[in-house]
Amino acid sequence: MYIGKVIGNVVATKKDSRLVGSKLLIVCPLVRDSKEKDTMVVAVDAVGAGIGEVVLVVKGSTARAALGIDAPIDAAIVGIVDTMEV
Repeated sequence: MYIGKVIGNVVATKKDSRLVGSKLLIVCPLVRDSKEKDTMVVAVDAVGAGIGEVVLVVKGSTARAALGIDAPIDAAIVGIVDTMEV
């Protein structure tokens, strides 16, 4: 699991049928000083996150399990961060 910031969304009218109805968001992982890394991930939103929010992201089989569907998912947003302390 890692923390990231939602920076955009993805619209794909043609996609795997198991992803129909899923909201796809672009997430940049955050590093220790709360700045974004130079990488981006497309994640399926399971909690209703929006652009600009800091979120919890899981990857791999954990992402598929979090959504409870058997679909080609590599990352899923499973929480919205209210506060952080380091």
